[in-house]
Order: sequence, then structure tokens, then C-alpha cells
Amino acid sequence: MLQQTRVEAVIPYYARFLERFPDIQALASSELDDVLGAWAGLGYYSRARNLRAAAAAVVERFDGQLPRELDELRSLPGVGRYTAGALASIAFDRPVPVLDGNVIRVLSRILDLREDVGRPAVVERLWEEAGALTRGPHPGDLNQALMELGATLCTPRAPGCGACPARGHCAARRRGDPENLPIKAARRLPLRVEATAGLVLRRGRALLVQRPPRGLLGGLWELPGGELARGEKPEQGLRRALRERVGLELTSARRVGSVEHVFSHRRLQLHVFRCGEVRGRTRLSDYHEHRWLPASQLLSLPHAALMVKAAALLDGR
Repeated sequence: MLQQTRVEAVIPYYARFLERFPDIQALASSELDDVLGAWAGLGYYSRARNLRAAAAAVVERFDGQLPRELDELRSLPGVGRYTAGALASIAFDRPVPVLDGNVIRVLSRILDLREDVGRPAVVERLWEEAGALTRGPHPGDLNQALMELGATLCTPRAPGCGACPARGHCAARRRGDPENLPIKAARRLPLRVEATAGLVLRRGRALLVQRPPRGLLGGLWELPGGELARGEKPEQGLRRALRERVGLELTSARRVGSVEHVFSHRRLQLHVFRCGEVRGRTRLSDYHEHRWLPASQLLSLPHAALMVKAAALLDGR
């Protein structure tokens, strides 16, 4: 949960998640919709899908006991080099490193590393440097100390060098410009995307569709719609999306407004409509499943924050 998400935001989710899924067996036997529902609002939903898949793999392949060796941990869905290193060292005292943003910053400054830390060769060197430090009986303590040092003292701006226990070893401090490190390539601006979504009602029930299991917001439920083509007007795009993706012909629609949402790589403007009568039989393309639910239950299925914004807009109009 802490990957890409602040501690303050995670804590209440963490408590509720453990109450709902108290052990690996409970998570492994859960329904994906239940897991996504407990995760809703945290974003990066592939983490939740991978966590459930990893629990199932632990039950199936390791008798329900989390493996202790690095290679075995790396074999679990969603467990990469960093997560495996953290688990192996902190939980099982294995002498393996971790490398996250905080550790990268600490090591870059100590080593006075004047290269782009996004380059694969530089990343590999940092892993080697971190690995050289994980000696002694409690490597997990060292890894946690490095992460905590970066989070509390060796911060991106105004680092607390005077209180840093590693200040005597820090080449960037001796040079006098620790804030200039680490060096990172300029980030691309999020791609601007426009899309439509429509509240489609039939006999008082609203149409909800489930996104494919993989990909952006995989497995979550939303109002039907889709991205606009270049130069396409929102209502025109909604009519096309409903026809192509759910097999319905729209007779009329009223735009109630738009909401914005920023993903890691795109800034989405979603135009929201109340739809008039639709004709045809529901036939899905690009969606995984559909349901007709009472309009009051728009948020009853696992959904993303974008769906909350759209529902609030519809509720107010």
C-alpha cells in the first residue's frame, strides 16, 4: 500500500484491509471484487490484484507460509526487486539490499553521484552500493535506517545535514550542494485526454460496466463511455462509444458537466452526461461485464475515485 502512496493516506486503509483479510488464506480465498472494493480510493489498483494473486500463489505453492528466500519471493506476482529485498531483509534477516527513492537520494549524495539515476547502469550501480552496506546480523535494520534517513533528514529540499549521522561520509555535503542530487531526467508532462461517460437508465436501473482485469483501473466498475477521438465533440463521442462498446443507440443526452482526474501519466477530463432513451440489446466490447443496478447504487461496486467524482456531479444535477 505504501508504494506511491503517503503513510497518512494508507493507515486507515491498512487497518480496514487487515480486518477484512486477516491472513494470507483469507486473502487467497477472497473474491477480486471484494479486494478491489477494500482498496477503492488508494489508486494503482494493479497492486491489489497482485496482492491477491500473490496470496493465492503462497497458499498453492508454499503451504500458506510466505517464502523466506529472495528468489522465491521474486517469483510471486507483483513482487519485484525492492519488495523482495524489503521482505527478505526486514522480516527474515536476509543480507539483501533495498533501493527506493529515499535510498537513492541518500546514496547519491554520499557517493556524490553526478549521473542520471534513471539510467539502468546507474540504477544497477546503486543496487550494488546498497548491497555492500547490508552486512551484519540485522540487515533489515540497516535498510530501514537508510529509508528513514532519506524520509526525515536527507530530504529533497533543505536536508538536515547538521543532524545527519552520515554527514562525515557525505561527499555531496563536502562539495556544498547536496540539494542538487540526485540527478533526474526531466519528467514528461501528463498527456491530456478527454473522455465521456453516460448515466444510461432502463426501467429505473443504471448501466454499469466493468473494465478488463488488466490495464488502467483494471477490474473496476464505471459508467459506460470512452475516450474522444481527435476533434470529436463529447456528445458525438458518447454516442459512438455506447454503440461500439455496449451495443446501444442513444436517442438524446444532456451534458451535466465535466470532472478532471490526474493519473501518473495522463490528465483526464471526463464529460458526464445524463442519457435519454437507448435502443438495442447490451453487447459488450472492451468491457468485461455489465450490470443494471438501481440508480441509487452507482457506487456499490468496486470503483475508482474518478467514478466518485462523476457520481457527485450527477447527484448535484
